[in-house]
Amino acid sequence: MTIQEIVSEIKQKQPALQSLFFVGCGASMADLFPAKYFFEQNAKKLRCSLYTANNFNYSTPASVDDTAIVVTCSLSGNTPESVAATKLAVSKGAHVISVTNKADSPLAKEANYSIIHGFSESYGAKMEKPARALELACEILNAYEGYAHYEDMHVGLSRIFDLINDSVPMVLPLAKKFAQGNYNSDILYVMSSGAAQYTAYSFSMFLMMEMQWLKSSYFHCGEFFHGPFELSDESAHYLLMMNDGPTRALDERALAFLQRTHANYTLIDAKDFGLSNHIPASVVEYFNPLLIGGLDRPFGEEIAKLRQHPLTMRRYMWKMEY
Repeated sequence: MTIQEIVSEIKQKQPALQSLFFVGCGASMADLFPAKYFFEQNAKKLRCSLYTANNFNYSTPASVDDTAIVVTCSLSGNTPESVAATKLAVSKGAHVISVTNKADSPLAKEANYSIIHGFSESYGAKMEKPARALELACEILNAYEGYAHYEDMHVGLSRIFDLINDSVPMVLPLAKKFAQGNYNSDILYVMSSGAAQYTAYSFSMFLMMEMQWLKSSYFHCGEFFHGPFELSDESAHYLLMMNDGPTRALDERALAFLQRTHANYTLIDAKDFGLSNHIPASVVEYFNPLLIGGLDRPFGEEIAKLRQHPLTMRRYMWKMEY
């Protein structure tokens, strides 16, 4: 079934939808954030929330019932907590949609509906997961409340993958320079705002801490001046992901302070790759995490080369019970 067909069938079953839940773990939870952000920004009546799976499992919201859509996500479709969340939501009568790369995975089999995305084919394909979730959120909003920029969203979805793939060669010199300056730094601070705030979270938590065992911290640019800016000086290292859209002012304020305090910083700026030249202005902010997320992967890859530490290397994950 297409995403439109899935939503149409759910609406026939439940025309009085009240809640939308996005549930996942780690990078998959982060990949659901752009959809959640979009929905919260545009829905006038429907509620929306994002949960890490075991929090959803152990402290399940009372509104998980037949008036709710629950979207669960896992790349492999095997994440135990997310599979459990899928089963739990189904048992409570929710309309459960899984988003995964594996059609025969437990996550897909346990859900009422499944959306299968690509991943390994290209840098653009690595952003299919958040893109499909964003498309789903748009479809749900349009079906239940209407969405004035529905066509613009689909224009953006039709263009974003080519833009990512075309931009990777342009970002590679910056990625190499970033790696040289940060592969042995004491700690890397990563920040962004708006729809891309969880892109910063994902890079810090997973590409750096999980995949490179490097100390890293992330925060929202709007929160930078409420504590973290005290650490900004000549010895501090930052990766700032700059949005094209209404929250750019927050990113620019943070950048000005990094420059003022002579911090070491690298920018991944969506404007440098022409995001607003390809995506309609009405929806451009929701595509920042897709473009920046597609372009930050080479930054992790270049650090991995210098550290001789493959991105697939783990100490604990997949190696022991925990």
